[in-house]
Amino acid sequence: MNSPAASAVTAPVELDQIDQGIIDLLREDGRMPYRSIARELGVTENTVRARVKRLEDSNTMRVVAVTDTQAAGFDMLLAVGVQVEGRTPEAVAEDLARIPEVFSVNVAVGNHDVEILVMARDPASLNELLAETLGGIPGVRRLTPALAVDVLKNQPDWVPFYDA
Repeated sequence: MNSPAASAVTAPVELDQIDQGIIDLLREDGRMPYRSIARELGVTENTVRARVKRLEDSNTMRVVAVTDTQAAGFDMLLAVGVQVEGRTPEAVAEDLARIPEVFSVNVAVGNHDVEILVMARDPASLNELLAETLGGIPGVRRLTPALAVDVLKNQPDWVPFYDA
């Protein structure tokens, strides 16, 4: 369980070349030992350890595992627009966010009140997900699914850092 201090937003950290190098190396291999990072960057292991701690404590960087959804058997990706009736979009969005196959939930302004991204293993599980699971949430008036037929970019490790 995260403490309030651990989840608090802090001031942005100014990144130097060492910080950026640590981030770049951990993007390539999130389990790279600090000793190897230090050797690559020409600094001490203690410097790497302290920098990683500072980057994590400031919420500037987080090292996480990313699942390859296709390798896990989820071959169907859908963007689904959700029209809401009888409840607030925020309340419906909170319910949608609890569903494991839903990996992105956004309250929106436009044609849909909520927009979600979902994964399904096959047409049968997709039907169940749409008709029973998503359609069964109180306040869901209409679902507008769009099946991705060709994913040109799915970059789960994207962060707004630019090489200088």
